[in-house]
Amino acid sequence: MGKASRRRKGADSGSVSARVAPAPFVARPFEGLPGETDWVAMREILPSATATVTFAKGQAPEGAPAEVTIATVLPMAWPGLHRADGTVFVGTQSGSVSGDASRDLATSLLAAASAEQGTPITGTPASTADTPRLQDLLDTTAPFEVAVHDGFEFWVGESELDEEAQASLERANESVIPTVKMAATDSAYWCRIGDRTHIRLVLPQDEDVATDALARLHSAGDSGLGDQTRLLGAFRACGLLVPVWDLDPERTADDYEGALGEFMTRYAAASAADAPLTADERRARSGLLSRQVTLR
Repeated sequence: MGKASRRRKGADSGSVSARVAPAPFVARPFEGLPGETDWVAMREILPSATATVTFAKGQAPEGAPAEVTIATVLPMAWPGLHRADGTVFVGTQSGSVSGDASRDLATSLLAAASAEQGTPITGTPASTADTPRLQDLLDTTAPFEVAVHDGFEFWVGESELDEEAQASLERANESVIPTVKMAATDSAYWCRIGDRTHIRLVLPQDEDVATDALARLHSAGDSGLGDQTRLLGAFRACGLLVPVWDLDPERTADDYEGALGEFMTRYAAASAADAPLTADERRARSGLLSRQVTLR
């Protein structure tokens, strides 16, 4: 091969590479969407939940419904499903293939909306820098309202199931952790795991800002939710922080609404503080960092 041919081949390869550049990493993939914290909750901590989204004007594929149901999990961990009745589903917990969960879910959304009715989406192509994001496709003026479910009956709707399918659904339902959406603040969820109960709360600030605020509260002894509760630690998820509290297992979710509301008042003040952390607060921060787990 001559030098000129090699140069042309190199130029062509570079052009192809530029066209298929991978999706860039986005630390907060759902930032800019209504309900960013609940998008994170659905992707990372909720077992069975749904929410409805609407395509922005002109963004729906031809013949696709305007509304789509976002779900935590679909059968067989499918990324998407265009059900026989025309309902389109997208599963948030089917995994990521790029550094931008928004692009990955947008890929699943377009695939499911474009598919024939009765078609599951069992896989999707890798997202690239040219792949649209959810922020490009969805109506961002519409609220994102999460409904928590006891099981996965929403998979089938009004369909009649045969014995094998019903047994499969029942097995899936048995795996669901009992979860209650709290009313005192956004994106807070009570759950029961075995004989223990917890509250998980997705905070809206960047994870470092949230960690500083929790450190201020923890140092002052104000990070709990009342008697027999303690702040266990936190998850880092999609650029946000998700603190987790251990609770009194004899009490219900309703029993913690007041304490959670009071905590959010304290947290708002702590997150607004701009003074440097004190020595005690820095020690509290170090302890909190040691009890943080990054999801995905």
